Amino acid sequence: MFGVRYSMFGVFVFLIFACHSPAADTNAVLNAWLAAQANLHTWTADFTQTRTLRTLTQPLVATGHIWFATPNRFRWELGSPAKTIALRNADEMFVIYPRLKRAEKYPLGGSASGEWRDMLSLLDAGFSRNRADLDSRFHVLSLTETNGSWQLALQPKSAFARKMMNEIRVGLAINAFELMNTELVFVDGSRMRNDFTNAVLNPELDESIFDWKPEPDFKVTEPLKK
Repeated sequence: MFGVRYSMFGVFVFLIFACHSPAADTNAVLNAWLAAQANLHTWTADFTQTRTLRTLTQPLVATGHIWFATPNRFRWELGSPAKTIALRNADEMFVIYPRLKRAEKYPLGGSASGEWRDMLSLLDAGFSRNRADLDSRFHVLSLTETNGSWQLALQPKSAFARKMMNEIRVGLAINAFELMNTELVFVDGSRMRNDFTNAVLNPELDESIFDWKPEPDFKVTEPLKK
């Protein structure tokens, strides 16, 4: 279980807060953010990923690039040239290691375990489309204003997901609600934070960005397959 979790989330990004804001303010901010999301169809950005592990005195820092297209397709590339790629389309996700000629496949369609499907669906928390979608997957723990951004703390509703991940934090720009950062907080105390820069809203994206066919010399495994 430990190995599967870190292979799945090693590319992410994947999301201590102060006092709680009043419920009415929280609802107003959430509704404004989700209304702004209606204008988002595609999105790209550079990111800096910081992994904080209890076993290391210094965090691990790497850079990369993300492409996103509604409703749930994404491509994360960590490193340049990419050392790790996470690629999701409607029915499956791949974690690809180009240098090792190896990839892992995680089904998300009808054949996927419901628990793991729920877990993987949390990876696009920063792109929730409406309040029903957000409320179906998360408890809202808090909303605070810090350094010119809203910091939203969410807890997965899935009991299975909470065995691995305590919390997802999403940082949003105060006025325009652009996604600024995400952070995953795991039950062992480790964290993965992604800070986004050079974001572009609604660029034209080639569909091939979200497609991947392994070359003949790639080894593809399915870690969740029984």
